[in-house]
Amino acid sequence: MFFELSLRHYLTIKSDTMISFESDYNNGCHEAILKRLLETNDERATGYGLDEYCNAAKEKIRTACGKPDADVFFLVGGTQTNATVIDAMLQSYEGVLSVETGHINVHESGAIEFGGHKVLTLPSHDGKMDVAELGNWLHDFYADPTYDHMVFPGMVYITFATEMGTIYTLEELQAISDICRHYNLPLFIDGARLGYGLMAEGCDITLQQLADLCDVFYLGGTKCGAYFGEAVVFPNPNAPAPAHFFTIVKQHGALLAKGRLLGIQFDTLMQDGLYFKIARHAVEQAMRLRDAFVAKGYKMYSNSPTNQQFVLLDSETIKRLEKDFVFELWFPVGDLMNCRFVTSWATRPEDVDALIAAI
Repeated sequence: MFFELSLRHYLTIKSDTMISFESDYNNGCHEAILKRLLETNDERATGYGLDEYCNAAKEKIRTACGKPDADVFFLVGGTQTNATVIDAMLQSYEGVLSVETGHINVHESGAIEFGGHKVLTLPSHDGKMDVAELGNWLHDFYADPTYDHMVFPGMVYITFATEMGTIYTLEELQAISDICRHYNLPLFIDGARLGYGLMAEGCDITLQQLADLCDVFYLGGTKCGAYFGEAVVFPNPNAPAPAHFFTIVKQHGALLAKGRLLGIQFDTLMQDGLYFKIARHAVEQAMRLRDAFVAKGYKMYSNSPTNQQFVLLDSETIKRLEKDFVFELWFPVGDLMNCRFVTSWATRPEDVDALIAAI
């Protein structure tokens, strides 16, 4: 089939002269971060996140969340964060509930299972979890008299924004949170693209509300302006981080010895709302791109208000666009291909202009 794209072919279509909409982490870091890294390069600082920059960043995050007593930790990347948080919070006989398209189920190479925990899947609705299906699954599990022989649900995992670029409404998130609290299950929100989700068109959730409704979440840095790193937040002082979480982070290879590199990055991103300003920029460019595709009669695969846009393209259009642009082919939908175009904090408006002209 003409949609079969080998890795070898995929690599050959890239070049330094092409405009990339491949992902939101193929640039370096925001220039403000680079400036501060250079300014502080000759300083000596205590390691493992015990330095003044990490402390300052934690305070800024607590303030932004409206949670002055929150536990905050800096980890090196998204997969390490998901694997560490889930393993730290689950018993050996517990698994984590996620939709089928959830990142932990699809794109983390079995990292959760490698840690000894099964991913228990529910149907995906444009990347989102349906609260009624979650409630029915939990009801049916405990209604089964043989549940002691099964993998117990130990946590609910969702992403914001989802893998399909969609977001939950406040009502939806509140309902999922209520179900989790009814069953005494922690709610974990993967925030690898949290900035883009919160800045999306129509988002009615604030960071403070999100912190109120979950037990642990993280502010993604890798995809939102940092070189690397994620800030894990346990917002509720009555449900703090698991005991010795610092040590568990190190066990999972997610602790950075030169922790100040993470502290400086997040301290910069949280200064004067930079994290949200650059996320808004990415969303604005994505909306321009979405509107252009729709105006030309192309069908969008999902109704994404965030920086990831999924559009159904025919083979001729794909071949034409691949001459000048890098984007990802996800999966076929009938005779068309679902293609992902991603903007980021670093996307230049003129690059979007060029793609719009090509469309």
